[in-house]
Amino acid sequence: MSLGALNPSPLVEQATERLLEQITSGKWPVGTRLPGETTLAKTLGVGRSTVREALRALAGAGLVQARQGSGVFVIATEPAENWPARLRRAAITDVYEVRIMVETGAARLAATRRTDEDIETLRTALEARRAAATGDDAAFVDADIALHAAVVSAARNPVLSDLFAEFAPALRERLIDLVDLLGLRSTDPNPGDHTHASLVEAIAAGDADTAERVLHEELTATLRHLHTT
Repeated sequence: MSLGALNPSPLVEQATERLLEQITSGKWPVGTRLPGETTLAKTLGVGRSTVREALRALAGAGLVQARQGSGVFVIATEPAENWPARLRRAAITDVYEVRIMVETGAARLAATRRTDEDIETLRTALEARRAAATGDDAAFVDADIALHAAVVSAARNPVLSDLFAEFAPALRERLIDLVDLLGLRSTDPNPGDHTHASLVEAIAAGDADTAERVLHEELTATLRHLHTT
C-alpha cells in the first residue's frame, strides 16, 4: 500500500482525503478490511488519533463500518448524499410536509417554555418582518424565516434548533421561488401578518393549543396551494 506521508496541516482532512482516494478509486473495494490504525498512522505519518478521526469521517459518509473484534471494512465506494444536498434536491411539497411537523411541534413547546427574552425576540422579529414587506422577496423571506427561527429557539430544544438551522438554507431558496410562483405578494406585500401576530401572541400567552393550531393552519394552507399549482 502506497499512501505517502502527509503535510503538516490540516492532518485530519488530509488523512480523510487520502483514505477516500483509496476507496473511490477502487483500490479498496467493498468488503475490504482496512489496515489497522497503527499501520495507517505509520504509512500516513500521523498519530493514531488523526487516523481515528479520519475513519470516523468516512463512517459518517457511509463509506466504512467498524465491526467489533474484526476491524473496519469498506461498505460503499461513493459517499452518501449529505442532508443539505438531499434537502436541495427534494420536492418542495416534501420539504413543506416536514416543515409542518417540525415547526408546529416547536410552537407548542415554545408556548410552554418561552422566557421574557424570547417573547421580546419574537415581537422584534415580527416587526422586522413587517418592515421587510417594503423590500424585495428575498428580504421578506429572510425576515419571515428569522421569525420562525425565533419560534423554534423559544422551544428551548437544541436538537430542534440544529435541525431548523440545517433546514433553513434549502427552505429559503424554495420560499423565494414559492413567493414568486404563487404570487403571494402581488396583492399584499405582507401576507400572513395577522397569522404571524396571532402566533407570537399565543406563545407569549402560553397558549400551546392556539400556537400549534395557528401555525399548522398557516403552513398547511401554503401546502394546499402547492398541491394545486
